[in-house]
Amino acid sequence: MAVPEGPFVVGVDSSTQSTKVLIVDSTTGEIVARGQAPHTVTPGPGHESDPEQWWTALRDALDQCGDLVHRVSAISVGGQQHGLVTLDADGRPVRPALLWNDVRSAPQRDRLVEELGGPREWAERMGSVPAPAFTVTKWAWLREHEPESVAATRAVRLPHDYLTERLTGEATTDRGDASGTGWWASRSQTYDERVLEHVGLPPELLPRVLGHGEAAGTVRPQLPLPAGTLVATGTGDNMAAAVGLGLRPGQPVLSLGTSGTVYSVSDHRPADPSGTVSGFADAGTGWLPLACTLNCTLAVDRVAALLNVHREEVSTGGELTMFPFLDGERTPNLPYAAGLLHGLRHDTDSGQVLQAAYDGAVFALLRALDQVLGEDGAEGGTYDAARSADRSGAETPLLLIGGGAKGTAWRQTVLRLSGRPVQVPRAEELVALGAAAQAAGLLLGEDAAAVARRWDTAAGMAYPAVPRDEPTLERLTSALAGADTLLRGARP
Repeated sequence: MAVPEGPFVVGVDSSTQSTKVLIVDSTTGEIVARGQAPHTVTPGPGHESDPEQWWTALRDALDQCGDLVHRVSAISVGGQQHGLVTLDADGRPVRPALLWNDVRSAPQRDRLVEELGGPREWAERMGSVPAPAFTVTKWAWLREHEPESVAATRAVRLPHDYLTERLTGEATTDRGDASGTGWWASRSQTYDERVLEHVGLPPELLPRVLGHGEAAGTVRPQLPLPAGTLVATGTGDNMAAAVGLGLRPGQPVLSLGTSGTVYSVSDHRPADPSGTVSGFADAGTGWLPLACTLNCTLAVDRVAALLNVHREEVSTGGELTMFPFLDGERTPNLPYAAGLLHGLRHDTDSGQVLQAAYDGAVFALLRALDQVLGEDGAEGGTYDAARSADRSGAETPLLLIGGGAKGTAWRQTVLRLSGRPVQVPRAEELVALGAAAQAAGLLLGEDAAAVARRWDTAAGMAYPAVPRDEPTLERLTSALAGADTLLRGARP
């Protein structure tokens, strides 16, 4: 088979479990080579990973792409958001990185929000009320629990920053990923001196925030990539996926992965004092209001394993409700919660229990989506079943992405509880594709999202809307309100 002419670009997705790379024809969007290498999460009380693994995995994944690597003209890195990477004077990790889903910093988060003006002040100033996932809360936890690690730290990076710096030797980041730290203010679009001083983080330890379309540098001669290859800014994984879909303002996305996310590109700066919606910047010049749930496909798969059934073995009937908040929860903000099951009867079967897990996970995401669309200016702001029902016939389809989008039970649950049409893009590896579009945009002098639209990355199977399952939604809404005390759990 003939190899396309190129020019070729590389998109990188450095996630919790692995690093994936795609070599893409920048003109057509055709994927001409790919590679993937694993890394692990360190066992223990939190969720940690050695950043050196990410670098080794990137090199290994590139090696898998063969000789085409030597014809690459640009590269960009999309990485998991929020992770805290601490480096010593020699640029080596001081300790394993604290990952996005490490929520040990919940007490520090509570204190930070209170000490710096409360939720409304954080939302207005920073764009987000920080969740325990945010980097600033992890830094506060590290200062409290490992002062020796803080004393040894000479640079603080996010995961994508770390890999980009290993490529170029330059300390840079982008506004999208920086907006998830808790120390980059969306109102001023700069690092916030008040927050940094409060948490004892010298600003000189942080990377320079690049402007839209600005190059991070060029590749140093230490990889299978050609020396001098352009390196784009890179960004966080959610921002990269939005680029990979070529999103326009108001197009809703629901991502079903280990965690669940809902987001939409917006032209106006979000500021949600409830903390449900994170007011992220996107990878361009706009905004990416986003809400995230910790418990999605992994939690539902765990319920299936406990029941000893396949994840597709669901059945209807009964009045069972479940909130599968097995790892605490971010949206709603219940970091100490455990899973909750209500309504068991003698005739309840395992398929109904599993379907209740799907319902609870999707319900949490749809509540968050309603508020995301409110932050985008399209809706009213907070979840309301009646208002959401009025909206349920909206013609704009939900773009359903992530591993769960391949599952029939997931798709049917989203259709039944949302009342919206659903479209499942054929394109996979959207984070890596978005990073590749960034690299292509830098190389060709185009907007990255426009590049992705030219590649037609959002095309895929369309599913028409079905009537909303109002009884299930009402039951879940009532159960969530009634179980508030139980779900809040016991603080450690």
